[in-house]
Amino acid sequence: MSAAAVHSLWTTAADPISKIDAPKIEYGQLSPTLIVIGAALAGVLIEAFVPRRARYHAQVFVSAVALCAAFAAVVALAAGGYGTTKAHIAAMGAVAVDGPALFLQGTILLAGLVGLFTFAERRLDPAAHGNRVDSFAAQPASVPGSAGEQAAVKAGFTTTEVFPLLLFAVGGMLIFPAANDLLTLFVALEVLSLPLYLLCALARRKRLMSQEAAVKYFLLGAFASAFTLFGIALLYGYAGSVSYARIAQVVDGTVTDVDPALAGAMANDALLLIGGAMIVTGLLFKVGAVPFHMWTPDVYQGAPTPVTGFMAAATKVAAFGALLRLLYVVLPGLRWDWRPVMWAVAIVTMLGGAIVAITQTDIKRLLAYSSIAHAGFILAGVIATSKEGVSSVLFYLAGYSFVTIGAFAVVTLVRDAGGEATHLSKWAGLGRRSPLVAAVFAVFLLAFAGIPLTSGFAGKFAVFKAAADGGAAPLVVVGVISSAIAAFFYIRVIVLMFFSEPRPEGPTVAVPSPLTTVAIGLGVAVTLVLGVAPQYFLDLADQAGVFVR
Repeated sequence: MSAAAVHSLWTTAADPISKIDAPKIEYGQLSPTLIVIGAALAGVLIEAFVPRRARYHAQVFVSAVALCAAFAAVVALAAGGYGTTKAHIAAMGAVAVDGPALFLQGTILLAGLVGLFTFAERRLDPAAHGNRVDSFAAQPASVPGSAGEQAAVKAGFTTTEVFPLLLFAVGGMLIFPAANDLLTLFVALEVLSLPLYLLCALARRKRLMSQEAAVKYFLLGAFASAFTLFGIALLYGYAGSVSYARIAQVVDGTVTDVDPALAGAMANDALLLIGGAMIVTGLLFKVGAVPFHMWTPDVYQGAPTPVTGFMAAATKVAAFGALLRLLYVVLPGLRWDWRPVMWAVAIVTMLGGAIVAITQTDIKRLLAYSSIAHAGFILAGVIATSKEGVSSVLFYLAGYSFVTIGAFAVVTLVRDAGGEATHLSKWAGLGRRSPLVAAVFAVFLLAFAGIPLTSGFAGKFAVFKAAADGGAAPLVVVGVISSAIAAFFYIRVIVLMFFSEPRPEGPTVAVPSPLTTVAIGLGVAVTLVLGVAPQYFLDLADQAGVFVR
C-alpha cells in the first residue's frame, strides 16, 4: 500500500472537527470543596517556602480559616435552598448538590475542624530539648530510633505537613457523598484515602506500631479500591455509562435510547449484580462493617490518637453518605437483591463488634470494636429504604462524629512515661485522681451505649424506628440485644474509673491547651444537646433527607 493511501486512511476517516463545548462548572455550588482543596495546596506551599519556626502557626491558621469558610459556604448553600427546592446536579453531572450532600459536608467540615484542634495540640508531651512537641513524628522519613530521628527530636522539629494532609482528606470526603458518577466516586475515594494512609504512620511514640498500622491500612485499602474499580468497570459494561441517573434508568428498565451494541450487555444481570456487589464491598470496607473490618482495631490502635479520632468520625460520615447515594439513587431497582445481604451484614456487624469488644484490654481497640458495632446500627437505618431511613442515618452520623472525636481526645490526656496509657488496667481509679476527665469520658461512653439524654439514644431510637417502619423489625431486636451487650463493656470502663482503687504508679492526666479543651467541650455539648433537645436537628435531617436524581 502506498504512503498516500495510508495517509488517506487516517485523515479522511475522521469527522470534521466540530465545536468543542466548554465545560460548565458551578463554582459557587462547589465552593466548600474548592476552599478546602485550595487551602491544602496553600499548605503545601507553606511547607516549601515558609521558615520552619513559623510553619506551625501558619498551617493551623490557614487550615482553621479554610474549614470555617467552607462550613459557612455550606450553610449559605443550604440557606439558598440548594438542599431542598434548588437541589440539582452540578459540574456537568459529576456532583450532586442536595440535602444529604450538604448535611454530610457540614458534618465532615465540623468534624475536620474539631480534629484539627487535636492535631494542633502541643502541650501534652513534655517539651523535648526546650521545644513543644505534638503527637507526630519529628522526622517521619527516618528509620525509628535512627540517628536521623534522634537529631530531628533534638532540634525540636514538628511535622507540620499533617495539616495539608488533613485538608486533602477532608476535600476527598466532601466529594465522596456528593459524587454523582462512578468515576468521581473513585477519585474522591483515593483523595480521601491516600492522606489517611500517611497520617496513620506518623506517631511520635510507638513508631513501629504506627508504621505497621499504616501498612495494614494501605494494603487492605488498596484491595478495597481495586474491588470498587472492578465493580465500576462491570457497571459501566452493563449500562454503557458511569452516570448514576443513567445506570438507575437501565436497572429500572425505563431507558429509551438503547444502543444496539449495548442491548446484549443490558440483558446480562450478572454484570449488574457482581458490579454492584463489588462497589458496595469497597464502601463497607470504609465504614468498617463485618467481614471487612479487620483493619479497624489495628489501625485505630497504631495510628496517632488525633488521627484515629478524626478518621473514625469523618471517614464513617463520608462512606455512609456514598453508600446511601449508591443504594438509594443507583440501585433502588435492585432493592430486593441487596436488602437481604445488607440484613446479614448489619446483624453480624452489630453482634460481632459488641461481643469482641468485651474481650479487649486496650482502650483504643475497645473504641475500634465499638465503632464496628455502631456501623451495624447505622446500617439498620440504611436498610429502611425510606426518607426516614436517610434522615435517621444523617442524624446518627452527626451525633456520632462529635462523640468519637471527643472520646479519642480524652484518651490523649491519660499519659505515663511511655506516652498515652491506653491499657485499661491503667485507667483504674481515674475518677478519684481526675474526676472531671473521668466524668467527661463517662458521658461519651454513655452516649456510645445509647443511654437516654445523650445523642446516642436519640440516634439509635431514630434508626431503629426507621428500620421497624421499613419492615425490618427483627433487625431492630438484634440491634437492641447488641446495644445491651455493648452497654456492658462501656459500663465496665466507668466502674473501673470510679469504683477501683487508683494505682500508686498509675498514669497522670495531662493539662491540655485550649485547643483540646475546646474539642472535648464541643463533644460534650453536642452529645448533651442532641440528647436533651434533638427535635430541631431531627427536623433539619428530615428536610435534608431527599436525594436529587
